[in-house]
Amino acid sequence: MSQHATISPSDAADRLSVRELVEAYAHCADRRDARGQMALFTPDTHFVVYMNAKDPTPSMELNSGEALAPVFGDLNKYDATTHFVGQSTITSLSGDRATGEAYCLAHHVTVDGCQRRLMVASLRYLDTCVKTDGAWLFSERLLYVDWVDERALA
Repeated sequence: MSQHATISPSDAADRLSVRELVEAYAHCADRRDARGQMALFTPDTHFVVYMNAKDPTPSMELNSGEALAPVFGDLNKYDATTHFVGQSTITSLSGDRATGEAYCLAHHVTVDGCQRRLMVASLRYLDTCVKTDGAWLFSERLLYVDWVDERALA
């Protein structure tokens, strides 16, 4: 069995705050709160999407917080979404900077007349976060889509 290092109360608080940042992102997505999502990023954020995690070429790359508005607004095309945040690991934490990885199963429901469809995507985020004025924000978020499953709902 591996041993875990003891962490200070300050480090524990920072780790919890970073986890809450990840969860706030999912919460805002499911509530269609694009402005709330955007507020979780630094103004000069770097946001990169890899629709195929095995392809090193990004599908989308944005370099400002304001550029995120249409991406987050695109969630409005779904009738409902639920983002289940799974494990999240802080890989480094030093002062006002943290890096980590978070997993998410994103469920997206569409309705077309009487037809309902569910798309589930397995997502991984590689995050760099910075503490600014006491609050943790994403300064870089790399989104990797590992797999997608689509099916009709009864």
